[in-house]
Amino acid sequence: MVRATSGECTEPRGTRPNHDRVVAARSRAGWEHRGVDVDRIRACFPALDLGVAHFDGPGGSQVPRQVAGAVAAAMTAGLGNRGTTTEAEARTERIVAEARAAAGDLLGTDPRGVVVGRSMTQLTFDMARTLSRSWGPGDEVVVTRLDHDANIRPWVTAAERAGATVRWLGFDPATAELDDLAPLLGERTRLVAFTAGSNLLGTRPDVRRLADAAHEAGALVYLDAVHLAPHAPVDRSALGVDLLACSPYKFFGPHLGLLAGDPAFLETLHPDKLLPSTDVVPERFELGTLPHELLAGVTAAVDFMAGLEPGGGDRRERLLRSMAALEARESALLDHLVDGLRAIDGVTLHGAPARRTPTVLFTVAGHAPVDVARHLADQGVNAPAGHFYALEASRHAGLGDTGGVRAGLAAYTSEEDVDRLVAAVADLR
Repeated sequence: MVRATSGECTEPRGTRPNHDRVVAARSRAGWEHRGVDVDRIRACFPALDLGVAHFDGPGGSQVPRQVAGAVAAAMTAGLGNRGTTTEAEARTERIVAEARAAAGDLLGTDPRGVVVGRSMTQLTFDMARTLSRSWGPGDEVVVTRLDHDANIRPWVTAAERAGATVRWLGFDPATAELDDLAPLLGERTRLVAFTAGSNLLGTRPDVRRLADAAHEAGALVYLDAVHLAPHAPVDRSALGVDLLACSPYKFFGPHLGLLAGDPAFLETLHPDKLLPSTDVVPERFELGTLPHELLAGVTAAVDFMAGLEPGGGDRRERLLRSMAALEARESALLDHLVDGLRAIDGVTLHGAPARRTPTVLFTVAGHAPVDVARHLADQGVNAPAGHFYALEASRHAGLGDTGGVRAGLAAYTSEEDVDRLVAAVADLR
């Protein structure tokens, strides 16, 4: 087993400017009772030492030293191709197995059905090519205008090549809530692809209800959980989806992608592969040599998430407790952010879904989004602008290809960070 030292990240009192004042203020506001100790968490992220307030997590989170250490430890321990003959081969085999087990715990799925790929986008394109072999004229595929293009274009491209029809599920531009799926379903619906959390507007659809409706029509369900996994407990089985994709670099891990499905279902699929490569599931879906050192980082990232909230139990139990506590804290912090931005004249918040990830998309009257983002960056606040590859969503919301400014909260986001963002936006007005 290859692991970096994972001890607690601690921060002595008084080591940051105004530390005691901030702690006292947070205590008066009740923030220390939100379950997650943000000061302890922040001490794990070396990037935060630069003093920047990061709201760019939806595009890729900052990385704790435990993850960086695990990647470095794997790279220097002696790795080889997977096998059992040499110590290096066995070490590599363990790293892969441990990463699948960690992903299984995080996603509530059988680790034997966890596929590793370069990215969620690559995995989705690969799966679309595989599934669409059985599609033909008259078959239908449903995609949504709320999704990141990585869960749209692979299915649209595959359907066009197969001669199948693409049905589009819209959303209310005012609320960012999805329209009714039922009218789009029929006996020829082969697949329904949708998001568990909009990376642009934050919407969290009722996944189970949508999945049940799709299955009632005999369709497969492909879920993009990239923007949900960093913020809330995930359980593929309970959500009722056939395939679920996510990206570890959104939850403090390395840059790669994961795809999870029931191993028995994956056994029925036959992707393109090299002749000498194994036909065993899930390896039959993995092209070439895996990034073994990055997989060590995936395990470390999941372990880090499991430790956000102190307590015992197995890793799955600790993950559920930690992610529930994080979800509650981020929800309260999101309310604080939304209230602050709404109080600023000229600021428009886009979308008001009933359930959302801690993500806000906004524009400022008289200022192009890119200029707002540049102003914020000058103030040490990273909140980028654009459509963030949710191009259909940006256009449908009336924002065109320009999009807006996106502020996403993360486990390391403090109340101070939110106040800095709000103050910097107010400075524009």
